[in-house]
Amino acid sequence: MTKAVRFHTSGGPEVLQLDDIQVGDPGPGQVRIRHTAMGVNFVDTYQRSGLYPMQLPAVAGNEGAGVVEALGAGVSDLKVGDRVCYTGLAGSYCEERLVPADRMVKLPEGISDAQAASMLLKGLTVHYLIFSTYAVKKGETVLWHAGAGGVGLIACQWLNELGVNTIATAGSDEKLALAKAHGAHHLVNYTTENFAERVKALTDGKGVPVVYDSVGKSTWEGSLDCLSPRGLMVSFGNASGPVAPVNLGILAAKGSIYVTRPTLATYIATRADLVSRCNALFDMVTSGKIKIDASASYKLADAAQAHRDLEGRKTTGSVILVP
Repeated sequence: MTKAVRFHTSGGPEVLQLDDIQVGDPGPGQVRIRHTAMGVNFVDTYQRSGLYPMQLPAVAGNEGAGVVEALGAGVSDLKVGDRVCYTGLAGSYCEERLVPADRMVKLPEGISDAQAASMLLKGLTVHYLIFSTYAVKKGETVLWHAGAGGVGLIACQWLNELGVNTIATAGSDEKLALAKAHGAHHLVNYTTENFAERVKALTDGKGVPVVYDSVGKSTWEGSLDCLSPRGLMVSFGNASGPVAPVNLGILAAKGSIYVTRPTLATYIATRADLVSRCNALFDMVTSGKIKIDASASYKLADAAQAHRDLEGRKTTGSVILVP
């Protein structure tokens, strides 16, 4: 038996409970891993709340790092004792689990298990957003909401390395200072300032070619006003709630703008994409160009409190669980 945090019904953090579950031997193409750290992400809260429906009961979580304990038939790329990490596989809030071997990525020397669990989903999200969803160019100015969050802090560092000017928003001056320390160039407190007006002022009225928005409902309309004609609105999260249905005519009225709602799963669907994006992230971290620190660590049994703090905007950077 192994400990796992499950929810038997959708709802608030209180529905998360610590259960005993059975983990069997790995089947063909699978490995059994023992978790040493598990990432906590907003997608976990969307699944728990029912915004993203799950088959219940469900083990919470989507990201983890650990050690290979057993191999199933046909697995040749991994061996017992390998340090591995993964993202995008629901059910990570547990001590042990079975996982597909082809979705595991070996951890290089120089990256700890805690760092891996802190950064994989967030770092890969940044990679696909700035290299694939909209390929940023040196000298451009972009708007990134929630600049002091786990994704935002990685984005500020990576964009700075690429020579891109980042306008970062956050809900407090303390969070803005953190974003600045990680490479953001311009700072906007969206609880006390009109961020659309600030963006226009910072860009001489031109607006930005792309807005990266994981906040959702509360920043949607203002974000559209930040875009230059034919700009791209990248809505990739719902921290303040999902965006309401949209009359497409607003896209014409705002300057023939584009909107996309991407997901990491699509951008790492193939093994080749998964490995190449992971290698790019690992290279940035091991070179010291991007620094990863888990700013909050909770015991597995305290997953509900981790969710409360994340949803209550009480955290900055990455949040992890440890067994």
